[in-house]
Amino acid sequence: MNFQSLPFQDPECQKLWQQARQETAEVRAEIQNRADLNFLKVHRAFQETQLSEAVLAGTTGYGYDDSAREGVDSLFARVFGAEAAAVRMQWVSGTHAMTSALRGNLKPGQTLVSATGAPYDTLLPVIGVPQAGVGSLASIGVHYREVPLQQGRPDLQAIEAALDETTGMVFLQRSRGYTWRPSFSLETLSQVIEVVRRKLGDKVTILVDNCYGEMVELREPSQLGADIVVGSLIKNLGGTVVPTGAYVAGRTQAVENCMAAFTAPGLTGHVGPTLGLARTMAQALSLAPQTVGQCLEGLVVASWLFENQGFETSPRWNEPRTDTIQAIRLGSVDGQRLFCKAIQSMGLVDARATPVSVVQPGYRDPILMAGGTFIQGSSAELSADGPEREPYVCYLQGGTSRMHVELAAVSALQALRKSECYQ
Repeated sequence: MNFQSLPFQDPECQKLWQQARQETAEVRAEIQNRADLNFLKVHRAFQETQLSEAVLAGTTGYGYDDSAREGVDSLFARVFGAEAAAVRMQWVSGTHAMTSALRGNLKPGQTLVSATGAPYDTLLPVIGVPQAGVGSLASIGVHYREVPLQQGRPDLQAIEAALDETTGMVFLQRSRGYTWRPSFSLETLSQVIEVVRRKLGDKVTILVDNCYGEMVELREPSQLGADIVVGSLIKNLGGTVVPTGAYVAGRTQAVENCMAAFTAPGLTGHVGPTLGLARTMAQALSLAPQTVGQCLEGLVVASWLFENQGFETSPRWNEPRTDTIQAIRLGSVDGQRLFCKAIQSMGLVDARATPVSVVQPGYRDPILMAGGTFIQGSSAELSADGPEREPYVCYLQGGTSRMHVELAAVSALQALRKSECYQ
């Protein structure tokens, strides 16, 4: 590669980048192989669904008999190995879709058990923690029990002890969120699911927050016994092109309950116009395996670079990956700000902007976010964020291509090497 045209002044960073590519080649080849296998799975779903150009036109208004919506739902259900799926642009985020799934599948008097420690920040007000706000689960009489992690992993014995006859749902969060712990592999989640089924059988609903995990491994949680799986379309399965929305997939009844809470009893998933967006959703699904694979390859190189320079990373460059997030411990607020500014400067949009931390709706601390993305807040595109609190971590995620992630990582490392933050 000709490095003369690259926007870096530090020759050492350029050498490190070349070395990183060489050292990580075998790991990246394994990622590409998984991406190819996932594409074959998606391609098979398209072959079985037999979409047509006319079907993808979509509807307006109420969206009755929207064949595009039904086609996309069928695609997602097949990819997830699920009985049913619902893919809707009317959900504004993964948290919104999870709220529908929680409200639709929990009854007053039942208990929601979080088996993977504290959920992501934006879900806490939905549950009603620490206060039972208007519309929260706590305000309608749903109880909450949280099982802390044990050395960063689900505590199977404690989870089993936390389950009782009031348990209506067990919640599993696949991604790390804003915590310094590994994201969970499907093997780990299957161990938790096995414990829950052994104790309560099918009397309990198991919900998996699947955000950032789609297409990273060869299966999805719905194929391991989860009743309902939820994720955002401006993350992995949006393929960087879907402008908004989310999905749920799983057992027919669990999905139907979710849709009753989302729209209205009796209407459930039979309404919701696609407004021509179904075409983009279907196309994004076809792009997702390779988009995720490119992102993961870039993150492996990024992890090698920062680990080589003495920063703590999670996962490490040669560890198995279970989501599209790379955590880097920067040690200070100044380090976080330098890192995010560098990532922003390598964005495709708003590259001149400077990220400023703010307390956003649903969060407890000021959040620093870098995202020079075509779609606001898109984590499928290159972005980085993190709360300004100890241990001062930034979470690098997404990327339109492997090269884009690598360019941003080298730029951030160069900025830190020039600063007092570099030890």
